[in-house]
Amino acid sequence: MSLDVRPLPTASSAVADAALSADVPTTAPPRRVRRPLAVRLALYVLLALTLTVFVLPLVWLFTSAVKPEHDIYVYPLQWIPTALELANFSDAWTAAPFDRFFLNSLITTVSGTTLEVGLAVLSAYAFAFVRFRWKTPLFLLMLGSMMLPGHVTLLVNYITVGNLGWLNTYLGIVLPGIGSAFAMFLIYQQMRRVSDEVVDAAKLDGAGHLRRMWSVVIPMSRPMILTGTLIVMFAKWNDYVWPLIVTSTVDMRTLPIGLMFLRSQEGYTNWGAIMAGTVMVALPMLLIFFVAQRRIIGGLAAGATKG
Repeated sequence: MSLDVRPLPTASSAVADAALSADVPTTAPPRRVRRPLAVRLALYVLLALTLTVFVLPLVWLFTSAVKPEHDIYVYPLQWIPTALELANFSDAWTAAPFDRFFLNSLITTVSGTTLEVGLAVLSAYAFAFVRFRWKTPLFLLMLGSMMLPGHVTLLVNYITVGNLGWLNTYLGIVLPGIGSAFAMFLIYQQMRRVSDEVVDAAKLDGAGHLRRMWSVVIPMSRPMILTGTLIVMFAKWNDYVWPLIVTSTVDMRTLPIGLMFLRSQEGYTNWGAIMAGTVMVALPMLLIFFVAQRRIIGGLAAGATKG
């Protein structure tokens, strides 16, 4: 039988414990500020309005995609379908070449996102860790480009792509959009927080810039790179204007333009098929967003507060 004999505290240890406890700052838990009732009611009303504006169109979209035709046009509105009309999806798929639209969107989104994020990482590392002439003016110039609306460069890009013979090609869709100051700035904000001591230690070990970037900086900036990748991917998938301008045949159209093609084929009478086509276009990005929403919001908030 063993006994657990604990030593009694001596006077010296008690004094030491008292001194340690005196050195440790005691932080009181933050007091919860209770808002007035009127403020809380106003916040609840704003929350309800926001929920109505953003959620109700999605509910109407998803329910209308499986509604019979008469449920869509009935008044007052029929929110819950009286029967599931899954034929709307087959009608949309056969009325327009959605398989080709999906393939085009997949190719342009994956290749465009890879190139844009890759360039953003390289340029962010250069601005954060490489010394070169005119660094600050160039950085300010890139930030200033974010203030310009994207439509300003449409005409110049179209003329350039046309002169290069890239109209109605994947190169013409992807390459003009791979330069992104927003993604660069987002990743740059995270790279600035990488400790100089860690980078200098890798430098003393003989690592060059590429090795330091690949083995040290990128792993420590991975959360922000993931956030930037998701945001760029959503923008590529939903891009409408540039693919509409630079392509001219149905087999090169992407999904957002395919929806307009579907509406032109179905007219304004078969809204069930059009809603089903819209669900097929929106559902992949909605699923990715719901899975990664915490990462996206956290990354954007961190990028906005880190200086």
